[in-house]
Amino acid sequence: MNWVHKTFAELSKQELYEILQTRVEVFVVEQECPYPEVDGRDEGCLHIWMEKEEEMVAYCRIVPPEKDEQYHSIGRVLVKEGHRGCGYARQVMDRAIHVLKEDYKVNHIWLHGQEHLRHFYGSFGFKEVSDVYLEDGIPHVDMLMEV
Repeated sequence: MNWVHKTFAELSKQELYEILQTRVEVFVVEQECPYPEVDGRDEGCLHIWMEKEEEMVAYCRIVPPEKDEQYHSIGRVLVKEGHRGCGYARQVMDRAIHVLKEDYKVNHIWLHGQEHLRHFYGSFGFKEVSDVYLEDGIPHVDMLMEV
C-alpha cells in the first residue's frame, strides 16, 4: 500500500482525471444520483488516496472552511468497487483525521455524510449535529468531531 497526499496544484492531469472519474463512478453512477460532482472546491483541498499496485483504491479530500463554514471537513470518502470490505474506508478516514490533527492543528472536524454511514463515522468520534435530511435524493446527516 502507498499513501498519496497532494494539493490540487501538485496533481498531475492523469491523477486529477482518475480522481474525478472515480468519484463520478461511485457517487453519480453507482448511487444513481445525478448531481454536480465537480463542485468548485477541489482547488483548495488536500487530496488523499491509497494505492494498491499503482491503482487508487480509496480516496477522500480535506476541504478547508469557506464563507460561513467554521471547520475543515472530510469529504468524498470512497472505496472503489472490488476493494470494499477490506478496511480501506477506515484507513483513509484514520489518515485524514491524523493529517487534520497533526498538520492542520484543527480543534474540530466537520463531516457531511450519508445517513447510512453515521455509525461508521460515529466510531471515529463524530457526533450528529443535524437531523437527517435529503440532499440529491439521499439521506444525509451533518456530524462534528472535537479533537
